[in-house]
Amino acid sequence: MVKKVSIGVLAVQGAVSEHITAMTNTLRETNTSGNVFFVNNIDDIKKTDALILPGGESTAISNILYKNGMYEVIKKRINDNNLPIMGTCAGCVILAKELADEDNKVKLLQVMDMQVARNSFGRQRESFEKNIMIEGFSEPYKAVFIRAPTIKRVWGECKVLAKIDKEIIMARQDKFLALSFHPELTDDLRVHKYFLDMIV
Repeated sequence: MVKKVSIGVLAVQGAVSEHITAMTNTLRETNTSGNVFFVNNIDDIKKTDALILPGGESTAISNILYKNGMYEVIKKRINDNNLPIMGTCAGCVILAKELADEDNKVKLLQVMDMQVARNSFGRQRESFEKNIMIEGFSEPYKAVFIRAPTIKRVWGECKVLAKIDKEIIMARQDKFLALSFHPELTDDLRVHKYFLDMIV
């Protein structure tokens, strides 16, 4: 049991401050002792009990992680089995073991048994909101999709948690949680609370 949890949000691209706010509110609502902070470098990675990889452009995010050395530190923490990660949108892509589009330069962390396709729902103008059912949630969740990827298939230990029609949009494997959508862009804290339960 982690007595005081430190949760880092990768501060490269995407709705970073929104994740900070959502996770801070989650700690407060659940009476969990801890802090949430921006992750900018290797030392920040070393201080985290858990990490959130937000949205943005997956190629750019992964290249920055690789060039500044954070990629290898994250991989080591993963291999040591002590870094839960939630990846939203682009973060979902980076967690995957495979990409459906072969012509890409994304450096994947390759920790979840899933194949992901980028921009599956179209570009920015095709962004949308939709009520979805998430396994374990008693009420629908209004999910926000922006240039969203989809999880084309899963195998091994990776479990599907939510779909839109036949498209997988949320999955979990051990300490890793992948979402096509943006839970930080809604006032509904249930996804962040779900991730917190994975940490503590």
